[in-house]
Amino acid sequence: MKLTLIKPNMGRMMTGSYVDEGRMEPLQIGILAALTPSDVEVAFYDDRMEAIPYEEFTDLVAITVETFTAKRAYEIADVYRKKGIPVVLGGMHPTLIPEEAIKYADAIMTGDAENVWEEMIADVRKGCLKSIYEGDFRGKPQKNVYPRRDLFKRKGYLPISLMQFSRGCTNGCHFCATSVYFKKTHHCREIQAVINEIKDQKLKLIFFVDDNIVADHDKAKALFKALIPLKIKWVSQGSIDMADDEDLMALMMQSGCLGNVIGFESIRAETLTGMNKGHNIGDAFDGYKRQLAVLRKYGHQTWAAFTIGHDEDTLASIRDTLEFAQKNKFAFAAFNVLMPYPGTALYDDLLEKGRLLFDGYWWLHDDFRFNHAPYKPMKMTPEELSTIGFECRKSFNTLKSIIYRATDLKTNMRTPYKFITYLIYNPLFRKEVYKKQNMILGNGDEE
Repeated sequence: MKLTLIKPNMGRMMTGSYVDEGRMEPLQIGILAALTPSDVEVAFYDDRMEAIPYEEFTDLVAITVETFTAKRAYEIADVYRKKGIPVVLGGMHPTLIPEEAIKYADAIMTGDAENVWEEMIADVRKGCLKSIYEGDFRGKPQKNVYPRRDLFKRKGYLPISLMQFSRGCTNGCHFCATSVYFKKTHHCREIQAVINEIKDQKLKLIFFVDDNIVADHDKAKALFKALIPLKIKWVSQGSIDMADDEDLMALMMQSGCLGNVIGFESIRAETLTGMNKGHNIGDAFDGYKRQLAVLRKYGHQTWAAFTIGHDEDTLASIRDTLEFAQKNKFAFAAFNVLMPYPGTALYDDLLEKGRLLFDGYWWLHDDFRFNHAPYKPMKMTPEELSTIGFECRKSFNTLKSIIYRATDLKTNMRTPYKFITYLIYNPLFRKEVYKKQNMILGNGDEE
């Protein structure tokens, strides 16, 4: 039996095909390959940088699908299905909206794959593929599974190895698809398994793709203690309340952490309350001054993530957010137009109020463009929100801004390694700002 795994691209630029120069190895592909019985031949194609050889023989195609890649994934699936080759779709999007995904596949897999993947492979061999395989989120993630990284060779990924310590997040932000996918749960791997995985691969720069690596402070501390002897460098994603625990911060930085993506989302307390992100506010909100002081004390290079377009947002408040990010010399920052993902409380609320554009299915609509607002904001037009989002990304990533932010001696210039990392990745992200703006989802040209 032969299995073909595919990581779909988002789509294409107005000027032609899009190649993701900032692409990283797709961890989920490595895990699925590792779950596959050893007597099954596995091929992998990354649509973000290479052509898919549709003419190549295979018994089954499995495609991992996110909401932004759904349209392209469905195009790829259609080509194979017309050839009589069965296709299974899995990942975040089919879990959020299974009734849509099943229309474009012979089978879908919802939730985590570990407990149902081998069953699905066995069913293919017997010729009795079920239409739905329901994974679950219980137990230890990735138990006794080590990703097959041999599939990633010679594909031009950034020199950073993706791994995972935990899955999920217990916070319930009303716009967050992750909390819906994992049903507001958080589960950790065995620490020794993580250590073994680090030792078994060559790269010493690690990206833990956890949704919130510090969701459980005690378990995070245990992990950080175990990482210290390995002398690696790493980044991840974590909530701002990490700064409330200085023992956690000290261990984190001692273990080789360069910094984390932190969901600030907004600098206004009323906006944070409206999105159900009260854990960002704490007992007394001072505009993150206390937390930022702690982050800078420990030399944390912060990737600040903001969402813009909440009901409380105005054009002026969004410009204030940009000023806040520049003033604090964040290593990186994202100004993401608020996206109503299917299955979230935000999506349901906007749908009920008739505020969704593109018939509600913006991810499939031919007129939707990447980084544009797919709904009617409360205090500005969709066009104004889309425009100011692009303006924020452009302004934060000007050469003048990159040079200015580099001069923070406590973070971006704290060590030569951090400074070099800053100088390497900022120009790359600057380039991606322009390449991705107005991208068309899907290719629309498959035969």
